[in-house]
Amino acid sequence: MKLYLSVDMEGLAGITNWKDETEERERFRKAMNQQVEWVLEGIAASRRNSEITKILIADSHGGGQNLSYDLSERDPRVWLVSGSPRPQYMMPAMDESYDLAFFVGYHGGAGEQASSMDHTYSGASVQNVFINGKLMNESTINAAYAGIVNKTPVGLVIGDSGLEKQLKGDGMMPWVEFVCTKESLARFAAVYKPKPQLREETIAAVKKVLDSDYQNLPLYTFEAPYHCQMDLTNSAKCDVIQQMPGIQRTGGRTLEMDSDCYADLFSAIHGVASMGRLA
Repeated sequence: MKLYLSVDMEGLAGITNWKDETEERERFRKAMNQQVEWVLEGIAASRRNSEITKILIADSHGGGQNLSYDLSERDPRVWLVSGSPRPQYMMPAMDESYDLAFFVGYHGGAGEQASSMDHTYSGASVQNVFINGKLMNESTINAAYAGIVNKTPVGLVIGDSGLEKQLKGDGMMPWVEFVCTKESLARFAAVYKPKPQLREETIAAVKKVLDSDYQNLPLYTFEAPYHCQMDLTNSAKCDVIQQMPGIQRTGGRTLEMDSDCYADLFSAIHGVASMGRLA
């Protein structure tokens, strides 16, 4: 059995602002690594622990240089993806051999009220992403990559209350086990629960998912062909990106793309977000 973990930052407890990453780098990295360590504790405590042969962890925030290589000392099955830019952005090196995916430290999509540092891949360039008419966030776009391209279900999401509302309350992914790390009061304000409580909840959730009949979890999928609409933050970004092949500009701040291959669309979404930051 092989597990895939994609780890972000904004949905973690102990962090409320991007300044934490630059001004309190040591504390910021500790918060990321500690949350992953709790997941590893849950894996070790599960009944299926002996069946698990590999745990691939993708450091998926920013430049991907936040998680410590020392995690493999805690569990020798850990393989770490680090660094950026890279193919498949938040889901690198994933293939159909993985049985289950966990998303750790995830957050609500752009524009979600009371969600920690809400954005969708790039707050500087992207306002909304729609696929086949559905409003998306990072969790659902990445879950579709896992489900469509690699036939891998997402069983656990760890993130803030804004994301919990989207996935559970709004019905984006109601089946996932969810651990709420913090109650987001606004974009840059949150209430943290006691750290020992969050550790216990994380371990319990990991065990629950692994000890369940995870093979029957639904895959997050769409029917091909795939149509994506991206609303960017200003028209100048569209002025630049509309020149790329396969991209249609349908409004002052709106770009649209079509593909029969979700992996290609997934890469294009990240490409547009990245180019938008530079434009």
